[in-house]
Amino acid sequence: MTTPPPGPGLVRERRAGLLLLAVFLAAQLTMLVISVLVLLSYGSADAALLEDGRLLALLVVPTSLGAVVGVLGTAWLGGGPRHGRARRELAVRWSLKDIGIGTALGLGGLALTLPAAALWAAWVGEEEATSAVGDAFAGRELGPTEAVVVFLAVWLVAPLAEEVVFRGVLWRAFEHLGWNRWVVFAATSVVFSLAHLELLRTPLLLVLSIPIGLARLLTGNLLASIVAHQVNNLLPAVALLLATTGALP
Repeated sequence: MTTPPPGPGLVRERRAGLLLLAVFLAAQLTMLVISVLVLLSYGSADAALLEDGRLLALLVVPTSLGAVVGVLGTAWLGGGPRHGRARRELAVRWSLKDIGIGTALGLGGLALTLPAAALWAAWVGEEEATSAVGDAFAGRELGPTEAVVVFLAVWLVAPLAEEVVFRGVLWRAFEHLGWNRWVVFAATSVVFSLAHLELLRTPLLLVLSIPIGLARLLTGNLLASIVAHQVNNLLPAVALLLATTGALP
């Protein structure tokens, strides 16, 4: 008995999924290329050696442009009617309830990730447990404006851009391909952790991604995962602000 060919609706769904996977890869490639260009503009592959301005550009520009590529690519290639496509495909809707859930999961994530980070640091050592951003700004004292830019980038900008790409574009691509929502949650969490290219910190990043992904899973709203991610990034952002202004040793 032969299997009947998929109907036109299923074909459209799969095509939209594959196109959004291409958008996700384009966003990732954009982040990588822009990061390399910033590093090459100084002639060094070590971010910690960059001048303050270039280091700030490396922190803000690649992820922001990657998110722009994700949004524009989704608006162009996503499924369904063109009108409102990006907002609909990325699952963006205003809901105080969903934002409250994102906030609660972000706070719960802090209760999970702070002890996890402490255990991880005790296992691998303090020097090996720091993030790439922390390493780049270690021992660096910035002016008030630059320090605030770093704080806002780590607290607000990076989570927003990353969620658009991972729990927005990639999540929707997997949904179009017909994946179970729990499989989508697991797959996007793993890809998010690996995409940071911090091999030693990958397990810790995976733990961090759990409450963020749950916010997206339980609400079906990208804004919830953005808020959860921003809440989770608040304490590291404050620590970086204090360190770069000389308030912490």
